[in-house]
Amino acid sequence: MQRQVLLPLLTLTLFTTFMITAQRRGKDRDKKKEPVPVEVKAPKLIVGIVVDQMRYDYLTRFWNHYGEGGFKRLINEGFTCKNHHFNYAPTSTGPGHASVYTGTTPAVHGIIGNDWYDKETDTEVYVASDDSFESVGTTSNAGKMSPHRMLTTTITDQNRLHTQMRGKTIAVALKDRGAVLPGGHTANAAYWFEGTESGNWITSTYYMDALPQWVVDFNASDAVESYKKPWETLKPITEYQESGTDQNIYEGRFRGEATTTFPHDLPSHWGKNGGTSILRATAYGNSITTDFALAVLENEDLGRDNITDFFTVSYSSTDYVGHMFGVNSVEVQDTYLRLDLDLAKLLTTLDGKVGVGNYTVFLTADHGAIHVPAFLVDQKIPAGYLDLGALKTKFNEFLKYKYGTTDIVKTISNYQVFLDRNVIDNLDMELDAVQEEIALEILNYDDMDKVFTGFQLWRNNYTQSTGIPYLIQQGWHQKRSGDVVFVQRPGFIAYPKTGSTHGSPMIYDTHVPLLFYGNGIKKGETFERTEIPDIAPTIASMLGIAFPNGTTGEPIAEVLE
Repeated sequence: MQRQVLLPLLTLTLFTTFMITAQRRGKDRDKKKEPVPVEVKAPKLIVGIVVDQMRYDYLTRFWNHYGEGGFKRLINEGFTCKNHHFNYAPTSTGPGHASVYTGTTPAVHGIIGNDWYDKETDTEVYVASDDSFESVGTTSNAGKMSPHRMLTTTITDQNRLHTQMRGKTIAVALKDRGAVLPGGHTANAAYWFEGTESGNWITSTYYMDALPQWVVDFNASDAVESYKKPWETLKPITEYQESGTDQNIYEGRFRGEATTTFPHDLPSHWGKNGGTSILRATAYGNSITTDFALAVLENEDLGRDNITDFFTVSYSSTDYVGHMFGVNSVEVQDTYLRLDLDLAKLLTTLDGKVGVGNYTVFLTADHGAIHVPAFLVDQKIPAGYLDLGALKTKFNEFLKYKYGTTDIVKTISNYQVFLDRNVIDNLDMELDAVQEEIALEILNYDDMDKVFTGFQLWRNNYTQSTGIPYLIQQGWHQKRSGDVVFVQRPGFIAYPKTGSTHGSPMIYDTHVPLLFYGNGIKKGETFERTEIPDIAPTIASMLGIAFPNGTTGEPIAEVLE
């Protein structure tokens, strides 16, 4: 009986031992196999498009008017992030472009505004100004620019470093900051539009000592002058049902205009509005940008070899038009319909010059925008305007009463109070106590929603779930930002009563499009939250290169093939 039981057990044990040994030997053989090299076909060209002041709902609101070759092509054949946001404030052009390309926020890259009070020099500084360099292509100071105030690398820098500087970077925008910041510290060229009577594209000695001949030829052509014509709607104005009435009290006007209505007779008001500068605040400004971008593709050989190049294009006129006419205007709608045609033209040119499947595009915005508060009030929605003059008067009275002097405050800039540390020391006061006293005072003012002190932002670690505190902290730089940050109520702005603006941590300023298209990109969409700093590491992951050195974003895995 024992033998009958033991024999099957022995057989089973031997079989099991044999199988385990065989499996181990198999694994050992697998380990010894040489890895199979995988060929990664990188795109020949990355095209980064930033549409200035583009709210996400401009995609959906004007959808039925778009053609098949622009926004719809990017969406239908690419990947759409539908819940994409800025994760900081202030939401403005300089910080927006820097954050898209650095993969981080102002707390790290240091671009805390378009202009800000500089503690070291005790002056107000402009984000891109740099007197160390001279203008190229103009005798004015409009070209004395560089990215020297941006503290980290960009995805464009990292591509240059990865390719031993053989991958080119060219950056183009009407606004200098819309070209200088995306181009990074290592761009081969960055060009922006001077406007005025010249209508020229210019640059800085930071990049080159003289304009290339093709730029000289472009400036000498009638490419810009051809837009000296009335701005009429692309389609019959009766079809613009997605916008408000053409004549209303919520829109600004060009100097010399009697009404806000189409057509806008640009030639008649040319001289009163700075010559070609008037084109910035029309749909034609985007077309001028596209014309120049196509000239770049024709003359700079981008995407012509197997080393990845970068081409950054920022469409600035959408911002100028939004500021002048407002979110709900026919002018904004017409600008986006015409931009759709410009995008189609750009994509078609890329197909021919670089080749279908050889390039990758991402499109996003540098911030959103608010509806004109006066319009919102008329719709019975809480909104309004901050009286910063009255606020300052009341604040100065508080300072005199509390501290005996207003000298305790250096300045108020970008909704931030900058204190004079020397005065505080001389008065033998504690900095954190002064910050808190001032914060409590400002919080009592009408239309203020939240106030934060520098010590709060220094000591706490806010997460995305906390909402506005998280956004304020991500936009606050320890060395550059102010001592007290204040946030107005939703729907309230410090701005004229016509036109739209931006800059707040509110969702109308943070929710923007993010589209990916082309080589290495899946077709699809996501409703998961994505954030502006995620763009650069996503592109870096696709290219297999190092992330920008201040990156805090995460790659969006769903986007990549």
